[in-house]
Amino acid sequence: MSKLNIKPLADRVLVEPLPAETQTASGLYIPDTAQEKQHKGTIVAVGNGKKDEPLTVKVGDTVLYGKYSGSEIKLDGQEYLMMREEDIMAII
Repeated sequence: MSKLNIKPLADRVLVEPLPAETQTASGLYIPDTAQEKQHKGTIVAVGNGKKDEPLTVKVGDTVLYGKYSGSEIKLDGQEYLMMREEDIMAII
């Protein structure tokens, strides 16, 4: 993780999605055309939260999020998702 020059506002977080799995649990390799995006990622930047609602996630947390959550952003050649904390389902 490199130092990003971005600070999300309010209750937004910046998530770096984990790469798609290339192999199944049984050892079969998945071709590129059949790979699905994971719904897991690592928090790389967080906002300050809302006035009466501090954020529960912090930088470095691995999280699960919904399939259509967030907006895709490309920074320094890397793809990220900007989403609200409420779009995060769980911390793993």
